[in-house]
Amino acid sequence: MPVSSLDHINIRTENLKKMTEFYAKVLGMTNGKRPAFKFGGAWLYCGNRAVVHLVEVKKQPQAKNVRLEHFAFKANDINGTLKKLQKFGTDYETRIVPGGKIRQVHAHDPDGNHVEIAFSTRDEPNPKLLRGE
Repeated sequence: MPVSSLDHINIRTENLKKMTEFYAKVLGMTNGKRPAFKFGGAWLYCGNRAVVHLVEVKKQPQAKNVRLEHFAFKANDINGTLKKLQKFGTDYETRIVPGGKIRQVHAHDPDGNHVEIAFSTRDEPNPKLLRGE
């Protein structure tokens, strides 16, 4: 049976509050309903799907020899997203994928996970907000 879609990503963090703020306030996800697990955490939703599961841990996992390079989301409103990244104090870089149809924004969440946000190049950014192109 073939895989039909990506369901969610699961991130262990000792910085639950800051991580939840990043995904909710910066990326615009909704901090929503989560099963009553015996450990702390948060589920962040895109529409009706909980796509980011945060699991609270006492000690931050070490990033030694991480194999996952990044994960990516599609989005709209590049200017609003870039302004939110700036307001949150998050460094970012923008790139256009060869072929010119996708503009990527690369940032890191508070725990250092590489997050890509992809926009159509039809969604014109304010040139003052671009970095790295």
